[in-house]
Amino acid sequence: MHELSTYQLSLIALGAIAFGVWLLIKGGDWTVDNAVTVAGKSGLSKLFIAATVVAFGTSAPELFTSMNANLSGFPGISVGNVIGSNIANVFMVIAVAALIAPVVFSRAEVRLDTVVMLVATAGMVAAIVAGILPTWGGLVMLAALIGYVFYQYKASKLDVDEVEEHDAGGRFPGLMLLVGILTLLVGSEILVQGAVAGGLALDVPEAVIGMTLIAFGTSLPELTACVAAARKGQNDMIVGGIIGSNIFNIFSVMAISAIARPLLIDPRFMSLDLVAVVAVTLIFAAFLFFVGRIGRIAGAVMAVCYVAFIVAQYTVADSLVVMAP
Repeated sequence: MHELSTYQLSLIALGAIAFGVWLLIKGGDWTVDNAVTVAGKSGLSKLFIAATVVAFGTSAPELFTSMNANLSGFPGISVGNVIGSNIANVFMVIAVAALIAPVVFSRAEVRLDTVVMLVATAGMVAAIVAGILPTWGGLVMLAALIGYVFYQYKASKLDVDEVEEHDAGGRFPGLMLLVGILTLLVGSEILVQGAVAGGLALDVPEAVIGMTLIAFGTSLPELTACVAAARKGQNDMIVGGIIGSNIFNIFSVMAISAIARPLLIDPRFMSLDLVAVVAVTLIFAAFLFFVGRIGRIAGAVMAVCYVAFIVAQYTVADSLVVMAP
């Protein structure tokens, strides 16, 4: 058998990247359209659908990655994935959505969700400081998530004023919502694997690929869904999806990983990563509590801060390599 040349591998990788991007675009459209339709026909608010069904679906890559990493003996990947995704959700996903169109929302409607997000972040911080998330801690987090979803479901059913008819999602909106989420997951996986193959074909170091493309890839479903929502003016889907994703990343991704196997947390997360995720969460919460709007300027500043964070990560990694014996 003849080995494929670098040119041939690059073409195959480019094709995979293009197909992955197409799946992400279609999946984002299907997810947003059908989530709005499901909300309208079920009497549930769009905010609830975004913060639960869509958020859990788009957090599936983080869940699969973190579970597999922890069970394989790499808890650092598991914890880093959650921290990095929560930072990317705000300073990359919300930032890009705000650059497309200002994200305007009702502060009163997201107040409880914001409080739960802060509580979840506090739980994650406590686990990082302790250096471990034991099985019982994971069970407590998962129970808190179930209670939050149940309470929000009961409260959302009372929002009868929001019941509207939406036909954007087609004849089977519930099924197509699941198809849309599945398409996002498949598209992100194909895009990431295509990018990895292309990077290896061009002799890009595997460590660089892992620290950039893989981490970025698990946040692509949230990014695509939010961009689609921004283009359609569905601000509730944007805000609800990101708050819900940040909650699910901690109360389900970290929790289930710890339930499967106690999650040992490397002390290195106590430095830059912990400060960054706390700062990002508090900044996001301040917008949610007091402002009610994330404009283009704020989005641009967030995007610049995210790039600076990535650069800082590389700088820290390089310094650690230099200091290693």
